[in-house]
Amino acid sequence: MVSGTELPDLVPGLPPGYRARPMTAHDTGEAHRLVAACERALFGRVHTDAGRIAADFARPGLVPPLDTRLVTDRAGRVVARAWVHRRCEVDVHPDHRGRGLGSALLTWAETRARQAGSPRVVQSVPDGDTNAVALLRSRAYEPMVTEWLLEFPMPAEPTVPEPPAGITVRPFRPGDEHDAHQLVQDAFDAWQQRRQGYREWARHTVGRPAFAPAMSVVASAEGQLVGVTLSLDLPDTGEGYVEQVAVRHDHRNRGIARLLLRSTFRAFHRRGRRTCTLATHSDTGALDLYLRVGMTVRHSSTVFRKDITQ
Repeated sequence: MVSGTELPDLVPGLPPGYRARPMTAHDTGEAHRLVAACERALFGRVHTDAGRIAADFARPGLVPPLDTRLVTDRAGRVVARAWVHRRCEVDVHPDHRGRGLGSALLTWAETRARQAGSPRVVQSVPDGDTNAVALLRSRAYEPMVTEWLLEFPMPAEPTVPEPPAGITVRPFRPGDEHDAHQLVQDAFDAWQQRRQGYREWARHTVGRPAFAPAMSVVASAEGQLVGVTLSLDLPDTGEGYVEQVAVRHDHRNRGIARLLLRSTFRAFHRRGRRTCTLATHSDTGALDLYLRVGMTVRHSSTVFRKDITQ
């Protein structure tokens, strides 16, 4: 028997036949299959790997019993999920959309954010997901920034420019982790909301199972790292992915970013990959750089924000 304080009340407003519970670390695989189904329906391919799901679940300060929810159907299958901590994500399986699950989870996320003292809820939604965009707009969410997923097709091996004077380029190797973390945090200070500690950063980069050191590239000058690309070899996509690109402030506008990217593309091509992707958003100001390198926009998303009144 289920008491009034158990599963049905964890997400008020769920349709009959659905139940909610907090996510645990053992649910990473189920959550990834759900996200993969959503991406396949929207884009025709999968982009997210299980490592990203696990990294989000391990965000510092996220309390799974309070900040995560999985929704199951009568057969016990995971059909929707949500988490909220500084930002939120809501995903509903394509076969279960139009039944109010997304609306119920969005209400839960707003309520939980308010309880936690957050001033706002932030969520990224693909522009092609018109129903999700309409839901957010109907709930007074406003556009904040634009995100793009870019791609670089590689039918032939990409050419790589010569390094600038004094710059040496090589693959990422053990021992580069902490220097790369420092470089990335310094380079991203201009637009990121907060600096990430090493452990949090590593979960999304060098600590992920999909991290590909042989396809990650560092640039150095006088023995110090001045640029880096950190890459993932995503098993479900058959594509290479550049998770982060950073160049030290005093070495910008020398062609180092282009050199790093082209070197990364070539490394992926030599491993049999014929497409490489990366994501960026409008706050970074990097879109023009990637377009000049030869990348094109595959699809765009909008980051929406809703201020929460306490």
